[in-house]
Amino acid sequence: MKKTFALLLALSMVFALCACGGSAAPAPAATEAPAADVADAPAADAPAAVSAKLTMGTGGEAGTYYAFGGVLGSYVGSNTDVSINVVSSGGSAANITGIVVDGIYDLATVQSDVMTYAYNGTNSFTDNKMDAFRVLGGLYAETVQIVTCNPDITSVADLKGKNVCVGDVGSGTYFNTVDILAAYDMTLDDITPVYQSFGDSTESLKDGKIDAAVITAGAPTTAVVDLATSNSVYLVSIDDEHMTKLLADCPWYASYTIPAGTYNGFDSDAVTVTVKATLVCRADLADDVAYAIVSTIYNNADAITALHAKGAELSLDFATDGIAVPFAKGAAQFYAENGITVATVD
Repeated sequence: MKKTFALLLALSMVFALCACGGSAAPAPAATEAPAADVADAPAADAPAAVSAKLTMGTGGEAGTYYAFGGVLGSYVGSNTDVSINVVSSGGSAANITGIVVDGIYDLATVQSDVMTYAYNGTNSFTDNKMDAFRVLGGLYAETVQIVTCNPDITSVADLKGKNVCVGDVGSGTYFNTVDILAAYDMTLDDITPVYQSFGDSTESLKDGKIDAAVITAGAPTTAVVDLATSNSVYLVSIDDEHMTKLLADCPWYASYTIPAGTYNGFDSDAVTVTVKATLVCRADLADDVAYAIVSTIYNNADAITALHAKGAELSLDFATDGIAVPFAKGAAQFYAENGITVATVD
């Protein structure tokens, strides 16, 4: 019955959106995430009853944002009266625009660094500051991987003069690259930047068209796994000196070690940084709704893990550490009840 109700609810929301003329967000046409099979999941440790109908922007249909967002939306919807319509989108920047400017999303998944740029009006948001959103919690780590097939490239400094894929212009990966280069007193002018998707960049590595690619995604990443089946793959580490500088200048990053064996033939650890896939909401989301969403997710990490592997990374510490944007007050209430103080604004 839950599955049937969820399907009927999802269809009704699609028709409602169509009747309103669709969205104007700078993103691909929204596609609803498939409902997770929550019928056999343990009942949530649910908050007091509160009702709401929300829309959540995620990412491309082949990405983790969309898949994991679908799980979270289905789980919350099945265990509370907060219904979440999860749709595909253009990712972090498009999601923030969808919340703040277009008003088509109530919730969204975004990279923690991109949301910091938007909130503070820096990088691609310098002339278009967007701060009418709040954080609900960090979800899982997105690893910045500097991938090469050239064993002579052992340092970020070795990228100077090389052809390096830096993701799409304005993407989270693009800004990750800019930040890491800056820690080494370099800019994009010191490399020959190539703008490609993850899949295209690994194909270019395979064909010798580029020397390295920056890929920000959970490790192991499918595109790199595929590359490693036919090529020797090396991950470039960030050394201690430059890691210290990077973290001081960009506190939304966290140091992270990619262990040996993550990819075929990868026989040593690599030290890099991560950003957080983060759940955010519009600034005026009701406190009780924010509380219901956050408490349902973080009180039931084990049940969510049974539905998607990324649930294993859900924790109160990860949800709150290193977040440079204010939290929703309803979320802050939940964390305070668990001994954690987070920043909010009036």
